[in-house]
Amino acid sequence: MMIGLNHKPLLHLSLLLVLLFFSSTESLRFELQSGHTKCISEDIKSNSMTVGKYSIVNPNEGHPLPDSHRVTVRVTSSYGNNYHYGDRVQSGQFAFAAAEAGDYMTCFWSVDNNPQITMTIDFDWKTGVAAKDWSNVAKKGQVDVMELELKKLYETVTSIHDEMFYLREREEEMQELNRATNTRMFWLSLLSLFVCLSVAGMQLWHLKSFFEKKKLI
Repeated sequence: MMIGLNHKPLLHLSLLLVLLFFSSTESLRFELQSGHTKCISEDIKSNSMTVGKYSIVNPNEGHPLPDSHRVTVRVTSSYGNNYHYGDRVQSGQFAFAAAEAGDYMTCFWSVDNNPQITMTIDFDWKTGVAAKDWSNVAKKGQVDVMELELKKLYETVTSIHDEMFYLREREEEMQELNRATNTRMFWLSLLSLFVCLSVAGMQLWHLKSFFEKKKLI
């Protein structure tokens, strides 16, 4: 019993460190001028859960947001597939499981206003293990603290396993690209050498013909 109590903080610390390394949480606040577009990208592996939430910061607390403070939001994958679209909204959220691996782009656009206005937007984007709402898992499953920690740990290990396979696939793609590039460079070098030798031979032949005509040799 004493050993379990002594190692429990270490378990929590290890779990926290693993969560930090193998999950992505992007929470930021940025400004967007009317008539402009700002995009934020995130590299997400396939079958990974991702959730996002955005809202325009009210410049006058206690008063409703002006009607001019609206943005159009679109979330797309690197293949051009749409996962979320909000037309002239003041806040919103999205959640989906990535169907393909790659860079996912969230773009915010505001219509042009005269005079120009600047809006402040809060954007919270989570992927992987960080995207799971563990408080709801605990309520629905009626589990105790240790079971919840084990579920978190299992999800983390699964995420690490998938991440390793994803990195291995990316490494194989890069190796294949390097091999193809090296092959092309080899043939290009041979072609360049052949062209240089051909030009040098033609120059020697031309000089020899010139000197023979001039009876210098």
